[in-house]
Amino acid sequence: MAVAAESLAAESPSPPLSARVEVTPVRTSAERTAFIRFAYTVYQGDPHWVPPLEMERRDFMDPRKNPFFEFGEVEFFLARRDGQVVGRIAAVNNPRYNEFQKTNVGFFGLFECVNDAGVAQALFEAAAHWLRARGFTSVLGPMSYSTNHEVGLLIDGFGTPPSIMTTYNPRWYPALLEANGFTKAKDLYAWELSASTPPPEKVARVAEKIRQREGVTVRPVNLKDFDAEVTRIKTMYNSAWENNWGFVPMTEGEFDHLAKELKQMVRSELVLIAEVKGEPVGFGLTLPDANEAIKAANGRLTTFGLPIGLAKLLLASRRIRRLRLVLLGTVEGYRRRGLDAILYLDTLRKARELGFEGGEISWTLEDNHLVNRAIESMGGQRSKTFRVYEKPL
Repeated sequence: MAVAAESLAAESPSPPLSARVEVTPVRTSAERTAFIRFAYTVYQGDPHWVPPLEMERRDFMDPRKNPFFEFGEVEFFLARRDGQVVGRIAAVNNPRYNEFQKTNVGFFGLFECVNDAGVAQALFEAAAHWLRARGFTSVLGPMSYSTNHEVGLLIDGFGTPPSIMTTYNPRWYPALLEANGFTKAKDLYAWELSASTPPPEKVARVAEKIRQREGVTVRPVNLKDFDAEVTRIKTMYNSAWENNWGFVPMTEGEFDHLAKELKQMVRSELVLIAEVKGEPVGFGLTLPDANEAIKAANGRLTTFGLPIGLAKLLLASRRIRRLRLVLLGTVEGYRRRGLDAILYLDTLRKARELGFEGGEISWTLEDNHLVNRAIESMGGQRSKTFRVYEKPL
């Protein structure tokens, strides 16, 4: 097992300050703006932070625009001290998760906080009170709002910016959670892989034998037949991941909404579908790391009515050289038969042909030894660890 790139610095949270912390739910448009923009206070001067697009964050929090709210419930909280915002958190009720996983847990997410255990305590208590009122017996997080979105707290690998759709946070966040009674539930790994490093000859040779023996064909997604392709991938996704820790199937609305968002950034050559006798049995989704371009916009597409941020984003998007392999899986009946190696190899070859330097594979479960060994065999090295925490209510 490759050693992770960087271990967590032992930083204790600052002791609580004497001024009273007030935590209130977000109710107004101004409070919603304060919730979103508070992150700029936390990450000021951090060269690795990527400011999310404010427009996207508003839509993500909007029950009229995010299909999660068709079944789920979220309460957003702001913490203030002497009138200044010092923290934020979301409490999440995801009934589909509990129904599928046969659990009784609530969630927290979108957590940001100054380095003060007292502020963090006030935020967690507000979220816990809201979750207890709905009958939950434990809390899991951070998740925004499930494992289908951003999940986990970065505890290892602070030296590089986050890849698209992954989390990033200050080094002191794990200590804030642990000081408030949270313990590890599960670790998730990110892996770094260079496109210039050829795969081991033995892996490539075995994969080609499997390709011939099983009659596997791999093709790029057909964006002209987008709706039908989304339906095929949706079916495979729910089948391939249904036994994974933390998995919850997406609704039709959620999947279609996500696919519509991703369509703007995909390269069809990097979204691969494996078929046997014309039947889709596996797929891989690899995205250009749009965070490289999003960072240039500094959170806003327009300034004083002018599309300055958009222009910066579009210009920076031409220089993207990194990728993130987001999903790769096979359906029941075709697992442990080497199809994943074929998809990995074809993705790597295509990335090299398109001029990408490499990128991140993320995330994988710490105890998914089969997948983790396969990534190592391809030359991948562990680069980051994300931790999901839990606490009894």
